[in-house]
Amino acid sequence: MRILKIMLITFILGGLLAVPGLGCTSESESAVLENQTVTVRPGDLTIDVTAAGNLALSRTEDLTFGIEGTVQEVLKVKEVMVQEGDVVKEGQPLAKLDTTALERAIELAEIDLEIAEYTLMQTAGLTPPGMEAVEVSPNYTNIWGTDLPGVSSDLQQMDRLLAEIKRLLDVGEIDEAQAQLKQVQDKITDAQYKVRGKNYRYPLSVKLDELQVDKARIALDEAKGNLQKAVIPAPFDGFVTQINVCSGDEVTKGTVVMQLADSNKFEAEVAISEMDILQVKLGDEAWVQVDAMQGINLPAKVTHISPTATIESGVVNYKVKVEPQEQQEVQEGQQGQVPTMLPEDFQLREGLTVTVSIIVEERSDVLLVPNGAITSQGGQAYVQVVSPDGTIEERLIQTGISNWQYTEVIDGLIEGEKVVVPQGTTTTSTTEQSPPGGIMRMPGIGPSPHD
Repeated sequence: MRILKIMLITFILGGLLAVPGLGCTSESESAVLENQTVTVRPGDLTIDVTAAGNLALSRTEDLTFGIEGTVQEVLKVKEVMVQEGDVVKEGQPLAKLDTTALERAIELAEIDLEIAEYTLMQTAGLTPPGMEAVEVSPNYTNIWGTDLPGVSSDLQQMDRLLAEIKRLLDVGEIDEAQAQLKQVQDKITDAQYKVRGKNYRYPLSVKLDELQVDKARIALDEAKGNLQKAVIPAPFDGFVTQINVCSGDEVTKGTVVMQLADSNKFEAEVAISEMDILQVKLGDEAWVQVDAMQGINLPAKVTHISPTATIESGVVNYKVKVEPQEQQEVQEGQQGQVPTMLPEDFQLREGLTVTVSIIVEERSDVLLVPNGAITSQGGQAYVQVVSPDGTIEERLIQTGISNWQYTEVIDGLIEGEKVVVPQGTTTTSTTEQSPPGGIMRMPGIGPSPHD
């Protein structure tokens, strides 16, 4: 009983002492004590549309040995120097052929070219290097050193007729000399036709032989080029996704030896609802987060928006594709997010689940207040401002964009003022909260209360 009396007296005294204190606290001060206050400060605000999808590698290449033309002998793979999944650098050798057949093809092409060149020299009447010249008659023979058909005998007859005409003129047989002169003119005409016909044929023969030389040179260049293509180099940095041959396998022109993919060139297609699709535009910045690797944020941009909807179970969506941004675009564009460097042992693979956040609007260095501090009345926005003397004033404000956590204040507040966040509203501080300076967003969070 003694202990009970002591406790009762202590409770009564404590209650009496508390009464004066309550009497000295104003109603506005009591409200401030029951709620949180947040200081109005500038920051960056971003609104995004978020959806899940799967990763696809947009740059893949089937690799062949690149052999051109027709190779008569079967080509064999000498060595495959990589395995599936290996990371390779541009220019790194990946596979090579047995070059025996290719080297033999070069030797045969060199012989064919030499034959074609000698044939052309013969047609043009030139003496090939290392061969003796053929003596020919200068007057009545062609470039081969042989008689043009009928021309030599005609010219010899003209020589005899001219001698006879001279004799007849000397003895005064004018009429007979004129008759002989007519025969000489006819012989000259016949010889001209014969020589002209041969001259027409001669350039055509030379041209055909020149073309044969050109053809032989092309074949030789092709054979040498094939030898150089006996090794497949990596055309870009990437990783091997597929290998189709082994050492000793026979291949032909166009055989796909392996496939290489560029892990830095990707695309992701996501479904955006009809409520959000009007906010999305071509070229919008985006971030691709790899679900299998927390903290991996890859800069991207919107490259395609489907003009037609996909309707499933009455739900209307539009396909949107994003692809990676160049490093320069990232530096000149987004401010708050920082691209994540992929770990050396991590590869972007086909089909990985990703979360794509498309930035549809953003503001930089604007006044921000938590959404929970704003109340709406008659289509207008109000906040409760704490005065320096501790009183609370309800103030009309003009708002801009908002995300899941913060709202931009265009007019009605100044930096440094404090606003009340009603009790029960979640903030990051129990007394005073400053909005972060970077991009504020969280994939998967729904729209703000003002949407």
